Amino acid sequence: MKNRVKEFREKAGLTQKELGEKVGVSRQAVHAVETGKFDPSIWLAYDLAKYFEIRIEELFNFEESTRK
Repeated sequence: MKNRVKEFREKAGLTQKELGEKVGVSRQAVHAVETGKFDPSIWLAYDLAKYFEIRIEELFNFEESTRK
C-alpha cells in the first residue's frame, strides 16, 4: 500500500522516533510503514491520520495495493 507518512512527518518537522512516540509505536515501525515493508493496522493508520488531522485516505492509497 502506498502512503504519504514520510511526507507528512517531514512537513511536521518530526523524526521517525518522535512520530512513533506520538502514536505509540517504535521508530522501526514508522520506518517500516514509510518504506512499505509493513502495512499498518487500521488502528495505527487511524492514529497517524488523526495526528496529522487528515483522513486516512489522504495518508494511505488503498487503490494501488496489490493485496486482495
